[in-house]
Amino acid sequence: MVTYRTVMVGTDGSESSLAAVERAAGLAAACAAELVIACAYAPLRGHELAQAQDQLGAEAYQVVGSAPAEATLRVATDRARAQGADDVRTIAVEDEPVAALTRIAEETSADLLVVGNRGLRSLAGRILGSVPADIARKAPLDVLIVHTT
Repeated sequence: MVTYRTVMVGTDGSESSLAAVERAAGLAAACAAELVIACAYAPLRGHELAQAQDQLGAEAYQVVGSAPAEATLRVATDRARAQGADDVRTIAVEDEPVAALTRIAEETSADLLVVGNRGLRSLAGRILGSVPADIARKAPLDVLIVHTT
């Protein structure tokens, strides 16, 4: 049986991604592995930010800069520790999610990358691609797509 030494999970602060954090944390705890929680963000400013917030509504948390990433990582860490993960590291990077997650996985020597399934079943996800689908295709390591929606 494969034992993971470093489990990595991506989060954007959504409930779906936090459910993936909890699953990754439970797996990391069971394997006595390090858990790396990563959050990629793309800050917007001015008119572009106002327009994005107006159009995204409840999803606007994704576009307001690094402060939400830091807050997201605090929440994710709390949820991970509640699942038994002791060795937790967090990383926030300004980048698009797929590139950031695959790069961070390589930099941290992750054995497993965990993401939620949000976006896999949406029309936009099927047309434009989704983070979980793109990660599954591009990541050079084991990927666990957690059913979170």
